Amino acid sequence: MIIIAGTIQMDPDKVADAMPAIVALMTATWAEDGCIDYVLSADPVRAGGIRIFEKWESDEALAAHMKAPHMAEFQQKAGDFGITAMSVERFDGATASKLI
Repeated sequence: MIIIAGTIQMDPDKVADAMPAIVALMTATWAEDGCIDYVLSADPVRAGGIRIFEKWESDEALAAHMKAPHMAEFQQKAGDFGITAMSVERFDGATASKLI
C-alpha cells in the first residue's frame, strides 16, 4: 500500500471557491482502479489549509492517477486558488492494522 499525505496552503478567501473543484477531483479519483482512499479537506484550525490523504494499491495506480484528465483539470484550476505553499510526502509499504 502507498500512502500520500500532505498539506496545501492557499488564500483563505479562495477555499470556498476551490471546494467544487476539490469535490470533482475526489469523486473522479474514487472511481479510479487502485484508489483505496482519497481526501482533500479544509483544515478547521488553519485558515486556508487543505489536508491531503490518499491510499493507493500500487505504483501503477498512483502513476495512472497523476496522468488522469481530472487531475490535469484540477491542476489548471488550482492556479486560481492563491496557493502559497505545498508539502506532500509518500509512504511506501505501509501495513494497516485496525485501532478501533
